[in-house]
Amino acid sequence: MVAVGVKNDYKPWGFLEPSGQIIGLEIDLAKAVADKIGVKLELVPVTGANRMEFLKQGRIDVILATMGDTPERRKIVGMIEPNYYASATNILAQKSANLKQWTDLKGRKVCAVQGAYFNRRVSQLYNPELVVFPSVPDALNALQGNNCVAFVFDDTLIVSTLAGGDPKWADYEMPLASEDPQLWAIGVRLDDLDGSFGKLLKEMSVEWHKSGKLLELETKWGIKQSPYLIETNKKFKAGG
Repeated sequence: MVAVGVKNDYKPWGFLEPSGQIIGLEIDLAKAVADKIGVKLELVPVTGANRMEFLKQGRIDVILATMGDTPERRKIVGMIEPNYYASATNILAQKSANLKQWTDLKGRKVCAVQGAYFNRRVSQLYNPELVVFPSVPDALNALQGNNCVAFVFDDTLIVSTLAGGDPKWADYEMPLASEDPQLWAIGVRLDDLDGSFGKLLKEMSVEWHKSGKLLELETKWGIKQSPYLIETNKKFKAGG
């Protein structure tokens, strides 16, 4: 069995369907890993705050949970290359909030999620009053309840939320230019990074890019094609 830490609150990368089953783009990747090894798959819901600790404790073998690849995290987690995705930071806000630039957040309450890598950067650069919640749904509910003027998060989730057709988001927008692009990585224990398991995952990531599997999964899950995936697909197809 391989235990994979996944999100269950980050549609469409990993989320709960009405039956209670976790589905999404990253779940498809987790299934591909289990199938490749020939073992059963255990999906373990994680959050941004606990996923690395779960890996360290041995509760999971792999992180496939929208994890940004940062120098600080590389000291704790083995990051599989090539990175399988990329996103950047933006905000979700009511159109009536009339937010035009990042500096408009200064001194205003902004909902955030505990453990998100961009919280510190946004705080240092724009000095909002961050109101931190344990999960994405908690932060989105707080935004809907007017407990903050905006929700800061990955632009991937914001785009998918706005495009999802839910009428409760009809009066909201992603008004700013995305900043601080970050690559996402599959995470393994540092001891596994250069071992057979880490090498297998690296080979799979290369094949996912080269074959166009990641682009196909974007289409399957209704995600706008990522410039990073298009560029990386061309690179590997050209033998890069």
